[in-house]
Amino acid sequence: MSDAADLATVAADAADGKGGTDIVILDVASVLGICDLFVLVTAGNDRQVKAIVDATEAAVADRLERRPIAVEGADARRWVLVDYGDVVIHVFQSEERAMYRLERLYGDAPRVPWTPTVPEPR
Repeated sequence: MSDAADLATVAADAADGKGGTDIVILDVASVLGICDLFVLVTAGNDRQVKAIVDATEAAVADRLERRPIAVEGADARRWVLVDYGDVVIHVFQSEERAMYRLERLYGDAPRVPWTPTVPEPR
C-alpha cells in the first residue's frame, strides 16, 4: 500500500471512530493532478466536525508521523479541508456535502475500497 493510501486509511478509520458517516476515499490523481486521494466524511454538527478533524490529525501524526500542510475552514466548521499534499481530507456537515457533491464533481475518480477497522473488544 502506498504512503497516500496508508494516510487515507488511517484518516478514514479515525473519522469513523468519531462517528463520521458516508466515508469515501476517491483516487483523484488522474482527474485532479495536484493530489492522489480525497477522503470525504460527513459530520452531524460543528462539534463533530472539530472532533473528526482533531482525531484524524492526531491519528495520522501518531501512526505516520505526518502533520498537515494546511487546514482550511476550521473556524466555521462547516467544511474543513485538511491538506497533507498527497491526501486531502474533507470533513463536511451534511448540508455542505449535499451542496458541493464532490463525489459527483469527481465522478470519473475511482473509489478506493475501504472497510472500517473494527475496534478490539476490551
